[in-house]
Amino acid sequence: MSLHSLPLFVRLAGRPVILLGEGEAADAKRRLLERAGAVIVGEDAAAALAVVAIEDEDAALAAVERLKARGLLVNAVDRPALCDFTTPAIIDRAPVLIAIGTGGVSAGLAAALRQRLEALLPAGLGRLADQLHHARAALRAHYPDGATRRRALGAALAAGGALDPMREDADVPRWIAGGQAIEQGRVRIALASPDPDALTLRQARWLANADRVVFHPGVPAVILDRARADAVREAWGEAMAAHDGLTVELEMA
Repeated sequence: MSLHSLPLFVRLAGRPVILLGEGEAADAKRRLLERAGAVIVGEDAAAALAVVAIEDEDAALAAVERLKARGLLVNAVDRPALCDFTTPAIIDRAPVLIAIGTGGVSAGLAAALRQRLEALLPAGLGRLADQLHHARAALRAHYPDGATRRRALGAALAAGGALDPMREDADVPRWIAGGQAIEQGRVRIALASPDPDALTLRQARWLANADRVVFHPGVPAVILDRARADAVREAWGEAMAAHDGLTVELEMA
């Protein structure tokens, strides 16, 4: 299943961004760009990104054409077909940022989802991220093997785990000191449905933490996409060498 866009987080602090237009839409984009630390400049300035918030259709199309001819990536407000990039609805739990995008087709839907998720995420989520960052050296010392370290973190951060992001009392140093069981071996999942939403929480966790995924014919790509991008994928029947870590085998029931 292909992505219509690749979500990226771009550091704009101190960098020039062209903004064209006046009115509410332009003011909203200006506030967002300034919040990210961007320097707002005019059309003739050197920049890599540009935002066109011009209401008049012909003037907007002409501006987009000029900017793209210079090799700039352009966001055209309310014109998703002309956009090289879009700006998502944002949930800020610094340093955690959650971006919700619809490819520009419905800003209202993105905003509604942001409001719902905002109420679910604890205010202390950023504190957990900071703890994990400061504990990187201790984690490497405790789990020298990268795959083992990733599986330990995956189990701790899962629902109900010691570092469940929905908890307000997660304590990374205490978790490291207490040790953590590591999932490994081979798990076989018989899928009852090609719908990824039909996966149980345990199945979704296994798939997300797998180092290798062996899939039988008929398993849809949308299920395989739930695995990590760097997990090894092998079609059933290929020569399968011994593999340390967690292997998940997928088949349709």
